Amino acid sequence: MSIIALAGSPSPRSRSSALLRYAIHALRARGLGVVELGLRDIPAEELIEGHYSGAGASALRARAAAADAVLISTPVYKASFSGGLKAVLDLLDEKAFAGKTVLPIATGGSPAHLLALEYGLKPVLSALGARHILAGVYATDKQVRLDEDGRAHIDDDVRGRLEESVDRLAEQVLPRGAVAHEAYDLGRLALAGGFSV
Repeated sequence: MSIIALAGSPSPRSRSSALLRYAIHALRARGLGVVELGLRDIPAEELIEGHYSGAGASALRARAAAADAVLISTPVYKASFSGGLKAVLDLLDEKAFAGKTVLPIATGGSPAHLLALEYGLKPVLSALGARHILAGVYATDKQVRLDEDGRAHIDDDVRGRLEESVDRLAEQVLPRGAVAHEAYDLGRLALAGGFSV
């Protein structure tokens, strides 16, 4: 099972990228393969001019087609998701997200921008064929702080919501009854008295 993670911020040190990396790490800990792509992974000329046939755009479409699920993160600018992310989404096939579970993640300056997920991003995801869009995770700038080294400090509330969303995504892509990751299986054995820790 594979998941594609699309970073909609031009900066790898952004808050939305930090939340995306946290979700990627959590999914990988559950035994899921995640491929991360961002604005910097597609040539600027292809993005700006919409070169659908470019090598970067073709690689993006191939990755999206092979994925079972999609993670998307974006900062909210001017009450909408980022223009860079829209440029990436414009390079995808018309029904690129058909049959895939999608988890949107966003950050913004205030709680009022939460609606950008509902009224801005989700309609575009639906236009790309997504029919199973999980409840998005939105965090304000105060809830995700970056120190001078670029390390993210995520509030417990946001961390908890991210973990719940990652669990829901994992449930959608893992076969029924599959153990998501070894730590979970070992914990179950310990609780059942299978070994001591």
